[in-house]
Amino acid sequence: MNYIRYERRSYTNGKTPIEKLERLSKALGGPTISIKRDDQLGLTAGGNKTRKLEYLVADALKQGADTLITCGAVQSNHCRLTLAAAVREGLRCQLVLTEPTTGGFDPYASGNHLLFHLLGVEKIESIPADGNMQEAMEYMAQNLMNEGRKGYLIPVGGSTEIGSLGYMACAEEIEQQAWETCTPYDYLVTATGSGGTQAGLIAGFLARQSNTKVIGVNVSRKRENQEAIVRELLHSTATLVGLQGDILATTVRCEDEYVGPGYAIPTKEMIEAVQLVARTEGILLDPVYTGKAMAGLIGMIREGQFTKNDNVLFLHTGGAPALYTVPQLFIP
Repeated sequence: MNYIRYERRSYTNGKTPIEKLERLSKALGGPTISIKRDDQLGLTAGGNKTRKLEYLVADALKQGADTLITCGAVQSNHCRLTLAAAVREGLRCQLVLTEPTTGGFDPYASGNHLLFHLLGVEKIESIPADGNMQEAMEYMAQNLMNEGRKGYLIPVGGSTEIGSLGYMACAEEIEQQAWETCTPYDYLVTATGSGGTQAGLIAGFLARQSNTKVIGVNVSRKRENQEAIVRELLHSTATLVGLQGDILATTVRCEDEYVGPGYAIPTKEMIEAVQLVARTEGILLDPVYTGKAMAGLIGMIREGQFTKNDNVLFLHTGGAPALYTVPQLFIP
C-alpha cells in the first residue's frame, strides 16, 4: 500500500464550512455562488497553506528535521503558516523573504511581517526581488548542518507533490459536503500562484470521478506559464499517489486577465471585489490572492461565462492580514 496519503498532521478540527453567498449572487445576477472557508483552517489566521503543511510537516518530522526553512514575499501567508506549524510542533523556523520591487524592505512592517516576529521566527534573510530563494534556503540548511542541526526545505507556497496532497484531501471534503447538501458544484474558482492548490484540487476531483471543473485565476503569471506549472505538478502528484487514467489529457484552465501589472500590485477590479464581498457578505478577502480571484469570478460572470443554473464554489484561501498593510486602497 502507498501510505503517503495517510502520513499527515492535523491542524484543523473538522471540515471548513461552505456558505451560500446569496446577497453577492443577487448583486451580480449570475449563478449561485458559494464559498469554501479555508480562511478558517487551523494555525495562525488560517489559509490554504495549512492543508499543504499537514503533509509537509509530517514528512519533515519523519526525516528528523528540527527546523523548517521556507521562502516567500515579505507578506507571505505561506511563511506565516509554516512558522505557525513549526511553533505547534516544537520546531524552529527560518525564512527567506524577497524584497518588494518598489518601496524597499521595511523590517517594521505590519501584516504578516509583524506576525513573523510575534510567532518567534528564528531568522529572516531578505534577498532582492530577483534573488534565488532556493540557493538562499540551501545556504541556511548548510549552516544548520554545520551546527549539528537538520533543516527541512519547503519551496515557495509549499507546492510540491506532497503539499498538493492537502488539496486532494480538500476535493474529497468538498465532494462529501456536496453530497450531504445535495449541491453538486459545476465549477470551483480559486487563486492560482505556486500551483499546488489548483493541481491538488484537480487530482482530487479526478480521483473521485467528479465533474467539478477547476478554474484558476492567476495572481502572478501569463496563462501559458501558469498552466504549465499546474500541469507539471498535477502529473507528478498523480504519479505519487498512483492515480490512474488519462491525466495527460486533463484540461488545466488558468485565467490571466486579472493579474494586472504584476504580483501583489493592486488593481481597480481587485479593490471593487474586496469591497463588494465585504459589503454584501461581511467576508474579508485579501488584496493579493482572493481579491484578484474574486475579481476574476466577477469578470467571468459579467462576461456570461456561467448560466444562472450553475453552482459555483469560490475557494477562500485566506490572507486577510495583508489588508492591514494597504489601508490607503480602501479608506476614502
